[in-house]
Amino acid sequence: MIFDVVTIFPDFFSGIVAHGLLKRACAAGQVEIRLHDLRDYADDRHRTVDDRPFGGGPGMVFKPEPLFRAVEALRRDGASFPVILLSPQGRLFSQSVAREFARQPRLALICGRYEGVDERVAEHLATDEISIGDYVLSGGELAAAVLMEAVTRLIPGALGNEASSEQDSFAVPESSEGGGLPAPPELLDFPQYTRPAEFGGWKVPEVLLSGNHEEIRQWRRRRVLEKTWRQRPELLQTAPLGPQDRAMLEEIKRAALEPTAPMK
Repeated sequence: MIFDVVTIFPDFFSGIVAHGLLKRACAAGQVEIRLHDLRDYADDRHRTVDDRPFGGGPGMVFKPEPLFRAVEALRRDGASFPVILLSPQGRLFSQSVAREFARQPRLALICGRYEGVDERVAEHLATDEISIGDYVLSGGELAAAVLMEAVTRLIPGALGNEASSEQDSFAVPESSEGGGLPAPPELLDFPQYTRPAEFGGWKVPEVLLSGNHEEIRQWRRRRVLEKTWRQRPELLQTAPLGPQDRAMLEEIKRAALEPTAPMK
């Protein structure tokens, strides 16, 4: 996977690519991150990449010419790849979008700044416009870092243990050991515990210490549904839940209305 990042702050990424998953993936040759300074594609001695918005208003807007030149330079070898504009106006980034991008061998990421980017970039240069959430950042660099990390996690071998990505929140497991059904896709992860088995008077659920894999699987499945219902109920509206999942969910809802009722 090659990430071409177009930004006015290439040094922003020096710490991000020097640690953790992205560092390991780059060292292993699974990922290549190419940083491109947008100012290198300006056409004046001041390296100007922004200007005042037509129609008035505060702030500055990225000019289209430097961005078009930057992407055209990346395509000089005839390569074809998605061009993603990081923007608050884009479609919401999600695990399914990350999987979509992970199937590409190369991605170009345009990091917006200031009051925005000339709309002709979104209409005629970018093939996609992505937002990482319903809030506003000062620029697209953080969003680009989030996207690269999420996509890199899905590259085979990048994590070392492929089961880690399969059990993440929002992950879609392809199979399940022992013939049991996996947790519903696009939902939150189940709670995790480690040693010590008791801390501060709080004990790890006994089922996790039982060694009974089927009971553990059922417990985790229930907690996935319970946690999602309590914290992100909108995810349940589109998740492809089976009859067993729906029965568990109804039990969870009934238990919430009867606090004294024991949870299985």
